[in-house]
Amino acid sequence: MPLLKSWVASANDASNPFPLNNLPYGVFSTPGSDPRCGVAIGDRILDVQAAEANGLIDLTDVSLFELPFWNDLMEEGPAVWTALRARLTELLAEGSAEQDKVEPLLVPMDEAEMHMPFMVSEFTDFYASRNHATNIGTMFRGKENALPPNWLHIPIGYNGRASTVVVSGTPITRPNGQSKAPDADAPGFGPSKRLDIELEMGAIVGTGNPMGQPITVAQADTMIFGYVLLNDWSARDIQPWEYQPLGPFQAKAFATSISPWIVTRAALEPFRTSTPPREKELLPYLTEPGPMLYDIALTVEMAPQDGEPKVICETNYDQMYYSAAQQLTHHASSGCAMMPGDLLGSGTISGPEKHQFGSLQELTWGGKEPFELGDGQSRTFIEDGDTLTLSGHAQGDGYRVGFGQCTTTILPAVAFPEQGD
Repeated sequence: MPLLKSWVASANDASNPFPLNNLPYGVFSTPGSDPRCGVAIGDRILDVQAAEANGLIDLTDVSLFELPFWNDLMEEGPAVWTALRARLTELLAEGSAEQDKVEPLLVPMDEAEMHMPFMVSEFTDFYASRNHATNIGTMFRGKENALPPNWLHIPIGYNGRASTVVVSGTPITRPNGQSKAPDADAPGFGPSKRLDIELEMGAIVGTGNPMGQPITVAQADTMIFGYVLLNDWSARDIQPWEYQPLGPFQAKAFATSISPWIVTRAALEPFRTSTPPREKELLPYLTEPGPMLYDIALTVEMAPQDGEPKVICETNYDQMYYSAAQQLTHHASSGCAMMPGDLLGSGTISGPEKHQFGSLQELTWGGKEPFELGDGQSRTFIEDGDTLTLSGHAQGDGYRVGFGQCTTTILPAVAFPEQGD
């Protein structure tokens, strides 16, 4: 698909992540105004709350954009999603008869503050990149036992915390927790010393399924509203002590960051690609009817508090062994009710080469191989004041479909209160 031309000139720049082909959904505010729903187009944001109030968008009998999140639209389902995208394209396309009515509703993106684009109902994180799972398993169990016996048969995941999912730009406080050194007789408590990132994609469930009703992979695909960049922060020293026998807990519960723009499934349609060949045949309920992954280039940039940023990872979403549709299908297979606003983390996305590893645990091989940042600085794990930025885009013919950035700075741990305080 070629670039779709818009009367918003900046949207036609080949390097701009928000052309007419994209039209991602976010929530923004401007000085002195409340947060409201908006759509990115070039270097502008279309105020869709105002567009609905002015009668330019009229899709249902009820207001879809009165509240500052996109959940109301999600609940309407794919037919209304399609109708909105068609209407937005009509309003913003080159030669639109309604340009003069729409132009006053555009806000400069550099004057806006971004907020959480949707209300997160539940958060589930998966472990679905074979390269990542093999690397982590090799560190802890050796190369011969890197993958657990179920890994090639089932999308492994755990239920996380929706309460600590935050939008890009929100600082993250270093977590406290229990950890135990290999040579220690007992655990200690204090700030994590091995704070890490996990480069992921997040799939947002738009329409749910009733409790007790499983879904097919094809149905799951149509239920997905869109995608965001996702950083599922990890305390690598807390996790090994706590995770047996029930899995991750406090090492992951303290924070998950997402990018501010929801890129819709429709915008990503031209970039579909297949999951890799299967070493083990999957059970029939997980069989994909067609390509379910997307070709999305991903990078991680690290900037120390007093230094220049450096790209430390370059990989692609096409490296996943299980797609979001398969993960959603498996999640619902027991009869689990999925809801609008559910967020599914892909799991860390790592390619086969070291520069493609999506976590510091892999990049430094458990802290044994520090990497250089420049100016004499090196890292094994994240230090206070470091800023991490996730970026991603799908590359089209003369345009790109981007997600914006997921940027976070790490703050020092908060002192734990004394008993009685």
